[in-house]
Amino acid sequence: MTIRVVVADDQELVRSGFAMILDAQPDIEVVAEAGDGATAVDAVRRLDPEVVLLDIRMPVMDGIEACRAISAQTSCRTVMLTTFDSDEYVYEALHAGASGFLLKDVRRDDLVHAVRVVAAGDSLLAPSVARRLIAEYTARPVASVAVSSARLDILTARERETLLHLARGLSNAEIAAALVVSEHTVKTHVGHVLSKLGLRDRIQAVICAYEAGLVAPSPGGEPALLSPAQARETPDEDRSLR
Repeated sequence: MTIRVVVADDQELVRSGFAMILDAQPDIEVVAEAGDGATAVDAVRRLDPEVVLLDIRMPVMDGIEACRAISAQTSCRTVMLTTFDSDEYVYEALHAGASGFLLKDVRRDDLVHAVRVVAAGDSLLAPSVARRLIAEYTARPVASVAVSSARLDILTARERETLLHLARGLSNAEIAAALVVSEHTVKTHVGHVLSKLGLRDRIQAVICAYEAGLVAPSPGGEPALLSPAQARETPDEDRSLR
């Protein structure tokens, strides 16, 4: 299946460069380019692509607002591209519905990989972005996680374990090995976690796990699964996504 993509950036050279890289792939087709957020939203509505690349700062409508509109009105998945490695943009973009977040100095192969990963229904963060994201949530005081941790009570013990491994950044194959189950079973658990918690994808699952204080470092330094009571009482201090 060909992955249809819209590329939106107010800098023509940047936009054309990304489009050329993606169009050169046999399984990717750039169906439209846009110089502002409003034009990008219109193109997505008309052409129904699988993925849209959105610059953060654009005229008429910025990338965050465009992402929010696209996520609310279409099934298209969004990858944010920016030169600004700033917490503010990361959190705004993720909460607006972005499925990926890459810096504009991304390598050619990584850009192509990101489009394929997001089109397949997964999520992707640049490593530096992931570190900043988790550092923000792990620095929050206990009171901030006490309220949101209650939402995890709906999960079974195995689903909580699955969420923990998602928070550690493990793939389905790695989770299957850790739980000694099949990848199909892991996919089922992941689906149940997302459905029960009202989450769109794995990125939102990671955010939820850290916001709820589900993950805390063990004496050996690895994230440890907490009981519901512990999750409400223990601040998350893990600083890395493994």
